[in-house]
Amino acid sequence: MNKANNPQEIIVSGIHLDLTDGLKAHVRDKMERLFRHEGHIVRLKVELECDRKHDHAHKFIAKGHIIIHGPDINCTVEAEDCYKAIDLLVDKLDQGLRKRHGLHKDKRNHPRAIEFDGVALPKAV
Repeated sequence: MNKANNPQEIIVSGIHLDLTDGLKAHVRDKMERLFRHEGHIVRLKVELECDRKHDHAHKFIAKGHIIIHGPDINCTVEAEDCYKAIDLLVDKLDQGLRKRHGLHKDKRNHPRAIEFDGVALPKAV
């Protein structure tokens, strides 16, 4: 995934699941959306897990971990289909990136605190 024009990397791993080339390609295609929104992503880790012991409705678990400058973003989703779990994970990670961007934008546009050292303030009546 490390290309000359795209230095970000995507790490895909499977737990109790055989990763096929099609599944890896699907993850990479969907995760490219995140790189288009945020250029400061250093690394993206995706873990796909097949849970056969518990509920059949939530058989697949997808975990995403975005390593970015600042606090990292972690998300977990469960679904009955692996491809659906990947799609839900991308939506949740995208929502986390938008929320983080909004917080940084508010912080950037928020006026700073003013110190009143040595300034004579009028008395309240």
